Amino acid sequence: MITVVSYNLRKHAAAGELVELVTQHDVDVLCLQEVDTTDMPERIGGLKLADATRQNRLGLAIYYRENGFRAGPSRTFSLKKSLHDIVLKPADERMLGLHLRDIDNGTDFIVASFHAAPLTALNSLRRHQIRAALKELSTLGKGDPILMVGDFNYPVFKENLGQVVRESGYELSLSDARTYTRYKFFRGHYDFVTSTGFEIGQVTTLPQGASDHLPILVTATPITRKKPSAA
Repeated sequence: MITVVSYNLRKHAAAGELVELVTQHDVDVLCLQEVDTTDMPERIGGLKLADATRQNRLGLAIYYRENGFRAGPSRTFSLKKSLHDIVLKPADERMLGLHLRDIDNGTDFIVASFHAAPLTALNSLRRHQIRAALKELSTLGKGDPILMVGDFNYPVFKENLGQVVRESGYELSLSDARTYTRYKFFRGHYDFVTSTGFEIGQVTTLPQGASDHLPILVTATPITRKKPSAA
């Protein structure tokens, strides 16, 4: 089982909370959104920085527990832009994927941090971004389990999103409580889990800090694939 936390830091405002968050919940993988990648340390509470985006004004980053996992290739992906992205250019790379291997049991899997276009964009654009992101992640490993977490900016009409995710061969998991509280009329679930090849244990919304998003804590177990027997 692995423990993953996803957290949108709201323009880096919640960065000071990360050490306590990682330590308190014994986190294996930390997936961040809206981070100032020029101000991120190499280590946070026993986790090592695997990679971060470089072209975004507000970027993505992934940290992992070095004594339990070995980092493989990582890759950033640019997705279809909204008008907000084209005019204000807050983000070009909206997904960061990382291949990991569990040192103890040799299981390979992929984790990703994702940040969809803001609410000024249409849901149809976000569905396009999510579909493209899930497709791109499969290029990091042949048939390995995949777990993508992050800020999906998708507060309403989740049935349509769930259908898109299922058609892509993934499952959509929501946390036990809402994850966004800033605007009265837009409060709800924004931060999701999409997975394939994983058994999802729990998705828990953690207490709110300095961000308008609440972190989510995910426990998940990669489903071990049976290796073909020798002829």
